[in-house]
Amino acid sequence: MSDYVHQDNQGQPVGLPVGKIVCVGRNYLDHIQELNNEVPDKPLLFIKPSTSLQRFAGDLAIPADQGECHNELEVAVLIKNKLSHAQPAQVKEAIWGYGLALDLTLREVQSDLKAKGQPWERAKAFDGSCPVSDFIPAARITDETNIDFTLQVNQSVRQQGNTKMMMYPIAELIGEISRVFTLLPGDIVLTGTPKGVGPLRTGDLLHASLSDLLQAKASVVSRD
Repeated sequence: MSDYVHQDNQGQPVGLPVGKIVCVGRNYLDHIQELNNEVPDKPLLFIKPSTSLQRFAGDLAIPADQGECHNELEVAVLIKNKLSHAQPAQVKEAIWGYGLALDLTLREVQSDLKAKGQPWERAKAFDGSCPVSDFIPAARITDETNIDFTLQVNQSVRQQGNTKMMMYPIAELIGEISRVFTLLPGDIVLTGTPKGVGPLRTGDLLHASLSDLLQAKASVVSRD
């Protein structure tokens, strides 16, 4: 949202502008099977605007009147250098850090849009649709292809994944994205979600973790 700024895992602002969010759909086979979707032959990409950002902390606002709003927990990558047609080595040099994000999805709205062959923005890019945690500096992650991440809802595990389960690993994925969308400093890439998506309810307590390096907690509230 308008007051969002990138923060590090010490709660300090990161000196990067707030940019777009490039999202990847269907990057985990178990999630593809969960929703009975087709396996894509290349990464499925879409964009959320900067106005979709809110902090993954405190009160986490979801729409109250548009049907079910589903969690989709993802590893988020914060970009620090411009990337265009990048090779994997360039990608790794351009990553500021890693965090967690929710690709909030109005599932009924999305299903209706899909049935009509229309774009997904009303279901995926609304204000506040991208809660983001703090970011861990890239140097703290020794192997980006083996990162555990988990979402608990009301102390029950709902989503659990590891980046080794990705159909397209992070460096390869961001290189491919950079051949379609130039990535700029302050952009965020969401790398896909594993199985376990489901509706969020007002009052739900969320607890997400990235290995043993980062945690994010929030309470779900409704907004008009």
